[in-house]
Amino acid sequence: MMEIVNVRIDDRLIHGQVAAVWSLATKATRIMVVDDLVVKDTVNKEALKMACPKQCKLSILTVEKAAANLCAGKYEGERVFIVAKGPGTMRGLYDKGFHMEHINVGNMGGKQNTRMLKKAVSVSDKDVEDFLYLADRGVKITAQMVPTEEAVDFVALVKGA
Repeated sequence: MMEIVNVRIDDRLIHGQVAAVWSLATKATRIMVVDDLVVKDTVNKEALKMACPKQCKLSILTVEKAAANLCAGKYEGERVFIVAKGPGTMRGLYDKGFHMEHINVGNMGGKQNTRMLKKAVSVSDKDVEDFLYLADRGVKITAQMVPTEEAVDFVALVKGA
């Protein structure tokens, strides 16, 4: 049986925290990067391949392909760690039939028209809409930078913003 060990939002995708800390803490055997643009970006894909820990297989998929593979149970016997840049991608997965139970929000860097909710997490109005959409469907959303940090109720932060 396939096991989803973490569904994380981190706009850096695979980097030190995901590669070294989270993948080991979750004992992931596959990291699935879900991003419609990265799939088409050869340079970015090569960087992700280099950053992926040796003990993990790597999938870089569109929202549609990722949802289809997850819903079909394609990763039998694997411990899958899903990572995407933002809540819009997670909403896309949900709408295409992959209903995650929990989302762990890591890093969402500040950009134009965003506001900071907590250290290293900034959201736009669209992000807020996507987070609330998922929360309204029963997805638990917490913010946690590293496994040793206490998870914070992210929806409370969003609603307080």
